[in-house]
Amino acid sequence: MKAAVLYQPGTPENFIFEERTLPIPAEGQVLIKIKAFGLNRSELMTRKGLSPNVKFPRVLGIECVGEIKNDPSGEFQKGQKVAAFMGGMGRDFDGSYAEYTVLPKRIIMPFESNLPWEILGALPEMFQTAYGSLFSALKIQSGDVLLIRGGTSSVGLLAIQLANKEGITVFATTRNPEKIDILLQNGADMVLIDDGILSEKIQKDNLKINKVLELVGTNTLPDSLKSVTSGGTVCMTGMLSEQWEFKNFTPMDFIPSSVYLTTYSSGQNRIGKEVFQQFIDAIQNGSVKINNHHVFSLHQIVQAHRLMESNKANGKIVVIN
Repeated sequence: MKAAVLYQPGTPENFIFEERTLPIPAEGQVLIKIKAFGLNRSELMTRKGLSPNVKFPRVLGIECVGEIKNDPSGEFQKGQKVAAFMGGMGRDFDGSYAEYTVLPKRIIMPFESNLPWEILGALPEMFQTAYGSLFSALKIQSGDVLLIRGGTSSVGLLAIQLANKEGITVFATTRNPEKIDILLQNGADMVLIDDGILSEKIQKDNLKINKVLELVGTNTLPDSLKSVTSGGTVCMTGMLSEQWEFKNFTPMDFIPSSVYLTTYSSGQNRIGKEVFQQFIDAIQNGSVKINNHHVFSLHQIVQAHRLMESNKANGKIVVIN
């Protein structure tokens, strides 16, 4: 099988294509024929060497969709469609940047769909992250006013739609005025141009925001915490800025009084297969749309990473086999 292997971190050109022996699943594992996978920001950070616990060589890729090739236990049938969600994939063990992969059954989720693979490949992590952030971490409900910081990311665009379907007022941000239309088209009620200091404008315009989905990272998190009303909640989910941590963190100064800070990690929380299937059905019936910016083939993984790093993609980048 063909695989894109990273022997050492660095630029996209560090991916090496090589022929590997087809892996054999051990107990509790399945062999999957990978049909498609989405690119994720965490893979960019790993490629750059910013994931200190990842050892090389490594086949990256924290998600995929495909078909069961071999399940020694017989739990899954050959040809059955499945999605794989994180759980160490592409970090602790080899992931989806290949034609086949062996994965633990605990991160596998079966589904049924006639959607094309380039659409299905965009879904696992994007949906799990958006849905989990909104419903598990932020616990959104009708009447909330939600700010999505980093709205033009694939997770941001989907989160706008999911929140909009719940009757929630959604403010979304972008640094680029040319991207205002895509945010409005996905259901944002208002677009804010993010200069890094939104809280002043929010307070000046008396925008009563009680929930924030923070997708940019630690560099905008302090300002997001200042942007919510007393009793409001900020969920840090994304790190589009590639900044993981604070050098100095003083909770009493950092977190405003009576404001709640939480996080969402799809590696620690999992959606149910029924919820995932309902989401797929919603795409099939047209009530949810997926924003795929570009579809690449596996041998174009270098170009795909270049696009991701450029921040010019308006939606999910997908690779198909």
